[in-house]
Formats: sequence, structure tokens, C-alpha cells
Amino acid sequence: MRNIYSNIFKVNKKNLSIAVNYLKKNQLIGVPTETVYGLAGNAYSKEAVKKIYLLKKRPFKNPLIIHYINLQQLKNDVELNSDFYKLYKKFCPGPITFVLKKKKNSLIPSIATANLKTVAVRVPRNKTIRKILKSLNFPLAIPSANKSTQVSPVSADDVVNEFDTSLKFILNGGSCTIGLESTVVDLTSKVKILRPGLINPSDISKVLNKKINVYRGTKIIKAPGMLKRHYSPGIPIKLNQKKAKNNEAFIVFGKKYKKAKNIFNLSNKSNLNEAARNLYKILRLIKKKNYKMICVTSIPKTGIGLAINDRLSRAAN
Repeated sequence: MRNIYSNIFKVNKKNLSIAVNYLKKNQLIGVPTETVYGLAGNAYSKEAVKKIYLLKKRPFKNPLIIHYINLQQLKNDVELNSDFYKLYKKFCPGPITFVLKKKKNSLIPSIATANLKTVAVRVPRNKTIRKILKSLNFPLAIPSANKSTQVSPVSADDVVNEFDTSLKFILNGGSCTIGLESTVVDLTSKVKILRPGLINPSDISKVLNKKINVYRGTKIIKAPGMLKRHYSPGIPIKLNQKKAKNNEAFIVFGKKYKKAKNIFNLSNKSNLNEAARNLYKILRLIKKKNYKMICVTSIPKTGIGLAINDRLSRAAN
């Protein structure tokens, strides 16, 4: 059965088969993951990868994350090391992306890696995308299913709002369970986080038994999420505000805030995981309501709060 939109489809055996056929023909589809909805294409096909960049209007200097079903498939394209094995054992499948050295015989086209000698790779946890990957003999390039620099989608409807009918097939896997993109960790030299996510520096530090830094630079874009401007609803954002004018949207966190027309609470229970799930949903809602300014209260910088603050600071840029 189709949804109210003609290009959104329920997840069932028939539609999974259709999805696989689209991908085998180097077409793009919208897919759910545990982090955000993605725009999926054959990672070994230069044709499919180019379509991703063009549809997203994504700068070619911004590499893609390549998604694999398991370790065995991933080994074909990247050089693995001891830090990778430790983190893989602890967190995979899951919301973590590894930047590793690309093998010389890798089938990933250079367009997908922005001509770098490294590849960003991930093994997702979401059941729907895993079923698709199991049915293919190639990995998938899956950036978030939105126009470049804009808010990532956390539902199938969000994907339609981004691409309308220019994307013919979107699988509806419900709302994303995490709601923010994966943690990206660079393992090519000194271990560092290039993009915060649900898995935070202290989680990684415990596994590797070493201090982990978050890289703030933007000179070399080794993975998604490193551009200065990203995750933007297209409205000016003021961070760390204590109040907002009545005509400004006010994004808050915690139970001390009373309900009001312009107040949007990420979590009145002060739950950072709930706040992460709600962030992009609220940014999209504020845009629909035609606010011209967004004020945001301070968000704790612990756990996934690091990732929330990262997304808001880039959205405000």
C-alpha cells in the first residue's frame, strides 16, 4: 500500500525487492537508518554516486559515507587496524563511521571520496537498510536525504519535503530512533572525532584506553559534517539565549519553561537522547511556521549533547 504521497512505500517483502532493483540499476532511493533518512546509491557506481551529488547539490569536495553489511565486505575497500577492531567489536553495527585508508584495489570511485586516499565507512544497525544491503553484492553510499547544508530528514515525509517527486522511491521505516547523524572517528593517524554523535569521546576513550580529541578544523574535509555551514533551516539562529521575543522561535530544554506559542521544547524531561530525536523535527516545524529568527537556550555539553551543540553551531553559522 502507498502512503498519501505516491513515492512513499511501506517496508514489506515486495517493496524491499523493488528497492534492491532500483539500486542494481544505479537509481537512487530514500531509506531509513537508525540515525537519519538517507539517499542511497550503488557505492561502486560512478554514475550512481554522481547522481547523489547532483540531486543533493552537494559540493564534490565533501566525501560520502559508504555503508556495508558486515566486516567481511568492508575489508575489500579499506585498511583495518587494531583501534578499528576494538571499536567495531564494541559499537557495530551502529551509529559510528570510521575514516580509514583506502585500499589500492578498492572499487569505490574517487568521486565518492572527494579524491582523498581515505574512505568513511559504516555498518548500520537499522533492520530495513540491513535487509537491503544483504540482498546486494555492493555497498551503498548513503548521505542524508536532504539538499546540501540543510536540515537532515528523520521521517519519510521529510524526504518528500526535500526532493518532492524527483526521488521516485522512498521506504517508510517510521521515525529515526537516534535522530542525529553518526559519530565520525578518524583512525588514519592519531585517533580523533571529526563529527560528534550518540557515541561520544568518553565512550571511545574507554574502549581504546587513550584520550580522544574532537577535531574542530575545516581545512581538509575527510568526512561529512565538517563544513562550517550545515544542518541549517535557512533561518538565523542565536545560541545560548535566556529568552526570546514573542515573534522569535525559542528552542528550550527542560521543565522550567512554560508552554507558549513560540516555545519549542527539545525535552521537558531534560533527556538529551529525546532532545536529539526532536532537534531536526523542531527545526523543520519552526520553518513551516515562518519564523524569521530562532533563539536557542544552552544545551548541556555531555553525552549526545556534544552532537546537539555541534549541529546547532553549524546551523547558526
